[in-house]
Amino acid sequence: MAGEWAADRTVLRISGADARKFLQDLVTNDVEMPGLVYAALLTPQGKYLFDFFLQAEGDSFLLDIQSARAAALAQRLNMYRLRADVKIEEAGLFVNRGLGNAPDGAHSDPRNPALGWRSYARDKGGAAQIDWAAIRVTHCIPETGIELLPDNSYILEAGFEALSGVDFRKGCYVGQEVTARMKHKTELRKGLRGVTVKGEAPVGSEIKVDGKLVGTLFSQSGGKGIAFLRLDRVREGMMADGAGISL
Repeated sequence: MAGEWAADRTVLRISGADARKFLQDLVTNDVEMPGLVYAALLTPQGKYLFDFFLQAEGDSFLLDIQSARAAALAQRLNMYRLRADVKIEEAGLFVNRGLGNAPDGAHSDPRNPALGWRSYARDKGGAAQIDWAAIRVTHCIPETGIELLPDNSYILEAGFEALSGVDFRKGCYVGQEVTARMKHKTELRKGLRGVTVKGEAPVGSEIKVDGKLVGTLFSQSGGKGIAFLRLDRVREGMMADGAGISL
């Protein structure tokens, strides 16, 4: 079973004698974990830049990222490479994904079991038939460029801990200090939440109640949505461009 081809994804290969340490020192998760690893690269100030999947391939790694962000990530990684023995190139592989029993060589999506499996192959799968957006919305799983905004989002407010996208025991990485401080020393007052949407509103619509800004409405499907909310302002009567919003 080849599954569906994820046409909006690109696979990079990170290789070289220093590849493992190079990635381990940069990304939010532990690249030594088995299977597929979900992780992010942050700014030094702890803000989100890129999210991706990593799969070990011997001493190299396959990196699965949204195609629109692939070139920018490669450029950023090369900036950090300096004199390390690391090569960054396109792998020439397709991202396939599906639900149900995974084929040989595939791995479960680490963010949520509802997202099925992913695999990397030289042959692309079939046309898309699964409503992945509906699955994301049902389980409040953010998407690159929609809920996850470069130089804006913080990964803990975006739910990365529940998505198995951050490891608090692995040691230092770019943006680690800010992320750890948010985890251990503050109570999150903002974050992504699943909401009920009565009506329709464009992605990015402001959510207000009694004239006060509460947050922003993002992905929507089947009367549900993902919203970024100021949790201390959430109450009945929230509206987004004419649509009623409730937790």
